[in-house]
Amino acid sequence: MDYENILSKKVQDLQFSGIRKFFDIAASYDDVISLSVGEPDFKTPWAIRKEAIKVLEKGRTNYTANSGLAQLREAINDYLTDRINTSYDPSHEILVTVGGSEAIDLAVRALVDTGDEVLIPQPSFVCYSPIVTLANGTPVIIETSVEDGFKLTAKALKEHITPATKALILPYPNNPTGAVMRRNDLEEIAEVLRGTDIIVISDEIYSELTYGDEEHCSIVNIDGMKERTVLINGFSKAFSMTGWRLGFAAAPRPIVTQMLKIHQYGIMCSPTLSQYSAVVALKDCKKDIEYMRNEYDMRRKLIVKGFNEMGLECFEPEGAFYIFPSIKKTGLSSQQFCEQLIEKYRVAVVPGDAFGECGEGYIRVSYAYSLQHIKTALERIKLFLEELGVL
Repeated sequence: MDYENILSKKVQDLQFSGIRKFFDIAASYDDVISLSVGEPDFKTPWAIRKEAIKVLEKGRTNYTANSGLAQLREAINDYLTDRINTSYDPSHEILVTVGGSEAIDLAVRALVDTGDEVLIPQPSFVCYSPIVTLANGTPVIIETSVEDGFKLTAKALKEHITPATKALILPYPNNPTGAVMRRNDLEEIAEVLRGTDIIVISDEIYSELTYGDEEHCSIVNIDGMKERTVLINGFSKAFSMTGWRLGFAAAPRPIVTQMLKIHQYGIMCSPTLSQYSAVVALKDCKKDIEYMRNEYDMRRKLIVKGFNEMGLECFEPEGAFYIFPSIKKTGLSSQQFCEQLIEKYRVAVVPGDAFGECGEGYIRVSYAYSLQHIKTALERIKLFLEELGVL
């Protein structure tokens, strides 16, 4: 069989995730300290796990409604009302998905026709461009820089809008940089979008992991933006529920209706066990979120201090659980730095160019790990820099 001619050219041209590449390399060694994957090291809060046990004991393992359990959609609306002071119709404007990733995919496929352009700020999570490509859309990259705090600026947005622009993906708090768009930043973006038909896909999966005195602000809170925004969120990061595979989208009814069609045919419904458990997560686990956020904040301060003391300039993240230090002074490319670090000193981090070409010269380091884990990794990275002669 000539599989090269049989398989989709579009899919063959996609690259595998640069994140998973170094995760797989790390898994091939026994003594690696991995700071490569954005997975919380906390166990899922006990109240959630306890509910899952009860659900299994009662045999509640049937399909749910395609859009998700009614009580979960109501709980999601209550959560959004509490956290961002915005409400949705649980019956028609909220869709429960298999992780935030499915919600992003559904939003793109429901919006994009062949040739439509989708604006994507980078560095950013690895899934956006491939999802747009698979929907026959055209990814249009907007490069952000450390000089602008890795934020999307109104000027850059305006320069990239064309008559073919259909949507803007707004990935903040940002993976990999930890950048956050504050209210004044979002108001400037909103001003550019007013008077257009451009839809915003706002990926807010890290919204609960925002540090400092100013709380997370969603673009739906800006005048005129709710009607043109698909808000994406989920349970993986804030609730430490990565393997439960549960997310959601909230958007105007006409958009959710089309997303539901795709979800209906491709998925049927999200995992029933996860849905029942997520109701408890939203209602009873606020203190758990606060505890984990405070722990991440301690780690954030430690790891930023550690890299800056080693002379690797590190933008101070205000959200998520990643830092994005520059390794340009080493003279190595991002790939070379990460390959040598894992081979010689058994520390796994992710090359910055995995998140877009403008990420070259940086590495992504996750601090979703214990303090001791982080301290050991910093000690090994320091030895590596000494060997390179840059420390």
